[in-house]
Amino acid sequence: MRLHPSRLSLGAAAIALALAAPVWGSAQDEHSAPQGGEDFLPDLPEALAGVDIVEKLDQTLPLDTVFTDDSGRTIALRELFDGERPVLLQMGYFRCPMLCNLVLNGMIKSLEELDWTAGDKFQVVAVSINPQEKHELAAAKKAGYVLEYGRPGVSDGWHFLTGPAASSKALAEGVGFGFRAQPDGEYAHAAAIFVITPDGRVSRYLYGTKYDPQNLRLALLEASEGRIGSSWDRFILWCHVYDPDAGGYVLFAMRLMQLGGLATLLMLGGGVGWMWWREWRDRRGSATTPVIAESGG
Repeated sequence: MRLHPSRLSLGAAAIALALAAPVWGSAQDEHSAPQGGEDFLPDLPEALAGVDIVEKLDQTLPLDTVFTDDSGRTIALRELFDGERPVLLQMGYFRCPMLCNLVLNGMIKSLEELDWTAGDKFQVVAVSINPQEKHELAAAKKAGYVLEYGRPGVSDGWHFLTGPAASSKALAEGVGFGFRAQPDGEYAHAAAIFVITPDGRVSRYLYGTKYDPQNLRLALLEASEGRIGSSWDRFILWCHVYDPDAGGYVLFAMRLMQLGGLATLLMLGGGVGWMWWREWRDRRGSATTPVIAESGG
């Protein structure tokens, strides 16, 4: 379990949004989650306590938790995990005045850059933390985002869920997503999406409201444990490692050294093999050359 101090400032900004500071939302859309150490933490008011993200990598989600999907059907969370495809999870609420829309819009923009299609290589699940929201609102929200995404046949791979407070709280605790209801009925929370393995374990956190398509692709590939993507995709992932300080995947120097060492060995092996082959060819040529005997006079 890992708490990122740098994410607390993002949670504070989200609270400010919930307390009617709309200017922050547009600024957050222009910049990724702030980075830094504890020296950069703001003096948080008591109302902000608990609004942060505590990373719980590899923790299994409460898959027996029950929700209502956008068609009005009651389902258990495990029904959305097929053991093959990873899941992109977003938590917020559908009447959120700004932040949740920024998160979903940023995710859509990143997904549009991928040649993988939602519902095919991976699933998308958006869960409301507001128990007052019902499946009719979820259906309307889904229709708008599926239309914006604009790829055919994706509806079955996108799920907008509502449910009782106990369900959203259990799932939020499973991924370490803190939120608090405000007196005006809005909710304060941080901005992130969660990449979940096909069997329901937390694999990666992507923070902010903008998501680099390469990071998103590698996170999905990593979560799938090689079940999706090409051999080249898996090779690219092998060459990268997730750096929490950088907030994304970076080239792994050790892997580059390994590749360099392998290339050197192949070159040396090829050179030695070529010289051995030339020597063998020359010896064979000498052994098969006929000897012409000289006649005496």
